[in-house]
Amino acid sequence: MIEKIVLSPNTSNNGFIFPLYVSDDENLSSAFRDFIRARYKGHHCKAEEILGYIYAILHAPTYRRRYADFLRIDFPRIPFVERSEDFEELSKLGTELIEAHLLRKFPRRGLADYHGRGDNSVEKPRYVEPEQRVFINETQSFAPLPKNVWEFHIGGYQVLDKYLKSRKGRRLSLDEINHVAAVADVLAFTIEQMKRIDDAWAAAFPDRG
Repeated sequence: MIEKIVLSPNTSNNGFIFPLYVSDDENLSSAFRDFIRARYKGHHCKAEEILGYIYAILHAPTYRRRYADFLRIDFPRIPFVERSEDFEELSKLGTELIEAHLLRKFPRRGLADYHGRGDNSVEKPRYVEPEQRVFINETQSFAPLPKNVWEFHIGGYQVLDKYLKSRKGRRLSLDEINHVAAVADVLAFTIEQMKRIDDAWAAAFPDRG
């Protein structure tokens, strides 16, 4: 299990991760805890609540646009809201997004149903916008798949396109077929949740639009 640092096999650069817990202790400094305690008097913030808040901030479109240049060159700086009510709202939205991204809890919408007969081979994924459909071969496809869901990126990757292209030349298993549908639903939820987070950001930081 990774504890602090993971080395990429293709580069000499280090990739850093920040576990929420190390052994049974929360991985938060005492100075940071003092800051949180002083800022939100009367509300004990669990480590998971703080993680949810940070996750929400990192998914706020306005935050990402405003600090885009800094985010490219350094670790992100997380602004903390003044009011505990704003903290709780952003933490709630971020926690819901974490649960969705872990495929634990998210609304099912029936996106990316599997259609057609064939051997489930991924030949060349091809998106047909008028049909809201992505073909994996001449006869089999996933639909409906709205354009904004199909084109959604995380980091530098177009999520569903990357998933299918990495399986080119293979036959999709039933688990993989079901996974495409689940991820499509999660991405649709993510798009909507990021809008809610941005609204909460605007309410909490009216001077940082």
